[in-house]
Amino acid sequence: MRGWVATLLAGTMMLALASEPASAQQPRISSEAWAAYKAKFLDPSGRIVDNGNGNISHSEGQGYGLLLAYLAASPADFEQIWYFTRTELLLRNDGLAVWKWDPSATPHATDANNASDGDILIAYALALAGSAWNRTEYITAATRMAQSTLSETIVEFAGRTLLMPGADGFSGADRDDGPVINPSYWVYEALPVMAALAPSDRWQKLADDGLSLLKAMQFGPRKLPAEWVSLKRQPQPAEGFDIEFGYNAIRIPLYLARGGVTDRALLARLKEGMTANGVPATIDLTTGQPKTELSDPGYEIVNHVVACVLDGTKLPAEALQFAPAYYYPSTLQLLGLAYVGEKHPECL
Repeated sequence: MRGWVATLLAGTMMLALASEPASAQQPRISSEAWAAYKAKFLDPSGRIVDNGNGNISHSEGQGYGLLLAYLAASPADFEQIWYFTRTELLLRNDGLAVWKWDPSATPHATDANNASDGDILIAYALALAGSAWNRTEYITAATRMAQSTLSETIVEFAGRTLLMPGADGFSGADRDDGPVINPSYWVYEALPVMAALAPSDRWQKLADDGLSLLKAMQFGPRKLPAEWVSLKRQPQPAEGFDIEFGYNAIRIPLYLARGGVTDRALLARLKEGMTANGVPATIDLTTGQPKTELSDPGYEIVNHVVACVLDGTKLPAEALQFAPAYYYPSTLQLLGLAYVGEKHPECL
């Protein structure tokens, strides 16, 4: 599984990621779609606003914003988002980002713990942009975050290599049912890039064990993974969390597809299990009943991407129309459209 990266060039600082001058880079996201996304979610300060979550910002959103700015071939917007990220979130002494920034609180950083998916997204986007645009300072920053992610949040337990959701609060020392993971934090496409930045065979083990765990996590009538999973014994929904396939989990099939994982049985099981009345939904794993049906095109595109990958099904016309309403599904829609446009144009 090589995702978007080909080989390591000189040392651990430079990547061969189909590099091209910024002026020649082919955008994977249209200028119109990116302009609409920016107008809705990008504050002039450079923060991505989660308007479905009290207008806070978080490391995940900054990472997504950086990745989308790269895919839109917009170095100026990338730098704007990166400025906010490095000045407002990179406050920890271990090289990782604080996960939450609240405009209504003082200080704005209201939780100093990190979120590992946000750190991976930020480092991944920095590496891609640094390579494509010859910005060595981006590669340097990406390298530090990759090294910190490896040392602070990737652990070995019972023969598996795991990604802790944060540096604190999820291990066996922190919780009676620990370690606890979130399977939606595995950003599969980024892991080969992280391995190039911070060389270790643990990245490949992390990818392999993430997939094996997804195959094993078949909870309830719909055989879906839980949002939060205890691995103390066999995988089971973690204590203290809703026993559900939740909003974060919706992105798992998209992450698999973008990471080059085309396991038909796994993708088909996830697609079927997370669908109710023709649209994705959050699912009560105990009963198998849908909790909230998610008809935003950004959620629906996940199923359309899976159908494209598995059967070559064309995306419906409504999936191609981008009218952003909420940060999270709008982000998923642009990631889905960028992926299909580059890897499966026959589905457009």
